[in-house]
Amino acid sequence: MAPQLPDRNLTDRRLPDKAPTLEDIERLATEAFESIPIELRRHVANIVFRVEDFPDEQTEKDMELESPFDILGLYRGVSLPNRTANQVRRSQDMIFLYRRPLLDYWCESGEPLVDIVRHVLVHEIGHHFGFSDDDMERIDRGG
Repeated sequence: MAPQLPDRNLTDRRLPDKAPTLEDIERLATEAFESIPIELRRHVANIVFRVEDFPDEQTEKDMELESPFDILGLYRGVSLPNRTANQVRRSQDMIFLYRRPLLDYWCESGEPLVDIVRHVLVHEIGHHFGFSDDDMERIDRGG
């Protein structure tokens, strides 16, 4: 009789028995979003969150990616500091999380997937608030 495999979950450093699905990543993103303080969450209530396997070809081209694995998430919209009262919005703000690059990073780093998803989600929300990548890197370093 084969040995019983241990139960594995996505918050564990061990790999699950199968790759997490788009729905699994979406669930982790929802949990991560709900863990953000309400004072911040209320400012992002109208953002649409999408989980896709990879960025589309246009995003790869626009971001000048060498590989679709080079991006874990993306904020697409007009950041709060750049909005005007009379601005006509043509599309809704969106945050994309890319499952395959997230899983690749997860396997390489050994960090819990839930932590990676939360970090990427918070990073993309930071762009919504107008922070640059450099700003967020300084915040991460505590400076």
